[in-house]
Amino acid sequence: MISFLQVEGLTKSFGDLVLFENLTFGIFEGDRIGLIAKNGTGKTTLLNIITGKEDYDSGNVVYRRDLRIGYLPQDPHFPEGITVLEACFHSDSEVVGVISAYEEALISGDSGRIEELVEQMDHLKAWDYEYRAKQILSQLKINNFDQKIEHLSGGQLKRVALANVLISEPQLLILDEPTNHLDLEMTEWLEEYLKRNNITLLMVTHDRYFLDRVCSSIMEIDKRSLYSYNGNYSYYLEKRQERIDAQNAEVARANNLLRTELDWMRRQPQARGSKAKYRIDAFYELEKKAKQEHDTGNVKLDVKSSYIGSKIFEAKHLSKRFGDVKILEDFNYIFARYEKMGIIGNNGAGKSSFIKMLMGQLQPDSGEIEIGETVRFGYYSQDGLQFDEQMKVIDAVRNIAEEISLGDGRRLSASQFLQHFLFTPETQYNYIYKLSGGEKRRLYLCTVLINNPNFLVLDEPTNDLDIVTLNILEEYLRSFKGCVIVVSHDRYFMDKVVDHLMVFKGNGELKDFPGNYSDYREWKNLMEEQKKLEVSEKNKKTKNEAKQIREVTTTSKRRLSFKEKREFEELEILIPRLEEEKSNLEVELSSGTLSNDELLEKSKRISVLIDEIDEKTMRWLELSEIES
Repeated sequence: MISFLQVEGLTKSFGDLVLFENLTFGIFEGDRIGLIAKNGTGKTTLLNIITGKEDYDSGNVVYRRDLRIGYLPQDPHFPEGITVLEACFHSDSEVVGVISAYEEALISGDSGRIEELVEQMDHLKAWDYEYRAKQILSQLKINNFDQKIEHLSGGQLKRVALANVLISEPQLLILDEPTNHLDLEMTEWLEEYLKRNNITLLMVTHDRYFLDRVCSSIMEIDKRSLYSYNGNYSYYLEKRQERIDAQNAEVARANNLLRTELDWMRRQPQARGSKAKYRIDAFYELEKKAKQEHDTGNVKLDVKSSYIGSKIFEAKHLSKRFGDVKILEDFNYIFARYEKMGIIGNNGAGKSSFIKMLMGQLQPDSGEIEIGETVRFGYYSQDGLQFDEQMKVIDAVRNIAEEISLGDGRRLSASQFLQHFLFTPETQYNYIYKLSGGEKRRLYLCTVLINNPNFLVLDEPTNDLDIVTLNILEEYLRSFKGCVIVVSHDRYFMDKVVDHLMVFKGNGELKDFPGNYSDYREWKNLMEEQKKLEVSEKNKKTKNEAKQIREVTTTSKRRLSFKEKREFEELEILIPRLEEEKSNLEVELSSGTLSNDELLEKSKRISVLIDEIDEKTMRWLELSEIES
């Protein structure tokens, strides 16, 4: 196997906080590695070290010479003022560097340099770079190449950054949370793209279906050490549990031995002469091992929910649009007690707008939402809570409540409550600006739940949360004695939590589906297959009809009437014109310069043209048989 990257003895710390120490691993051609760790334990830091964006304390990071690397950061940034297409040239990749050098050589007229760069352009296939950029942007549903980068949504910006990385065709692709802000359609597109292309991959993601279907090995950072598992996410779960069980068994054995040694250590001092020093040292090693019992660090979300009545909320004739974009039209719905609804749909279809209308942050154009008197919302927004970064973690919670009720007369202090969320006593007195993105999200989740809501509204709760936190949040939501609405692109999360889906299809069209996401995907695939079968059957029927016409015309020869002869001549002129119009439309549709409205209009026209060409061609064949 060809070695792409070797990391040896890598250690990184921030002051007294050691993220990891003595990490050693290699990446070889064809590897597809998923990196897993709790929030705040150094996943993004490790990626930044590998890509040369951050320094480290000790160790070595060695790349294969001339290795092409593509890196997608968790939160990509581009300079304001540049267009979408220009953003694809805003890269330090070798291809972009050669293109820039070639353009400079053309301006300066350096013929020797131009000749040298032409060879490099050929080698790197840089001549069609802009075409490839437009092609991938179109596949990622970015069609306005001249739109300014600052006008893009978070999801669009992530897709442009993704295109920026993919068009350079890297040999090693490093992705930090690639599915964050991507809708389900784009997530599945990226999943298929990575499975289809032979790219060596190292990525951090909380999307467990993505890990399971794309990765061939998993690396986990746990307690500053690295553990490798040669399999996908399902295999990792199995083997990780075996490792934890083995560690716990070893700790139990150490505890038993420790009791025996403790008796010996407690004897009078003269029993411990110089010859027994090895036994004293062994005692302290045992004591250290006995204290290493594995702690999975589960977030225990056993917070009491307040009583909720039978009336939850009712949407009556709800309509909303933004300009020409229709979000809802005459929408009616009665939400049931203890209902757990998942909301899915492409970005821009109106999911977050619907949530904001429910929360009273956005007014509908018409209609109303009636909310029951006992409903007590807990709202986790996509934008997150704007903390005072100079505030300490413990103070952020105490500002909301000094104590939290667990029911049955049990209460927790703010500090105890935070410990359930993996905030150690030391971390609680850290300033919020020192927390990682995922830790801030976890703190935000904590502030939502401490008010004992009975109706949780969660808008993209999975972004930036680690897998351990997600697992416990899922278990909590499944047993939550209240109502839940979840907007999420995390398929695994939706499968475990919701009992039905509201699918936002766009243009105000909604579908209420009774099942989880996998159920819906299976049903959708079945419908698509059925549609293909119907088209195939229609084409087969058309061919059979044409064959029958030929057979009839062969057995009963007759001459064309004057009217038929004129129709035949008109068809010979009309069909090429229709074919030409169809060909021109196909060129426009693939140009990538059309707006969404123009794409829709021209797609409808090309569909009409295809039917018309088929019909006219069939008639021409019929008449030509008679003519011959």
